[in-house]
Amino acid sequence: MSHAAEALSDRVRERLAPVPGVTEQKMFGGHAFMLDGNMICGIMKNGALLARVGKDGYEAALALPGCQPMTMGTKTMSGFVEVDGDVLDTEMGLAQWVDRCMAFAATLPPK
Repeated sequence: MSHAAEALSDRVRERLAPVPGVTEQKMFGGHAFMLDGNMICGIMKNGALLARVGKDGYEAALALPGCQPMTMGTKTMSGFVEVDGDVLDTEMGLAQWVDRCMAFAATLPPK
């Protein structure tokens, strides 16, 4: 994992530390943060944020700066977007994305 990815992981970990039920696991060559077994968001090895926004929040998320569809090979992952590191440089930028992902994950039943 790149230095940028490790730094972003640390910042997301700090943001989610007070939330009960949050765990981490390795995924997609980086780290994923989970709430009761459901993915909140992940850190890509290139330092981007893999944001889980859900199908209903997908189009609205894509309209935001620095956001693009998440693709794995040739497949677009519905309900997930990739957020460029530049958008996440400020604490407010990171907080908005982590909070958006957390709000969606909180609607899912525990696994």
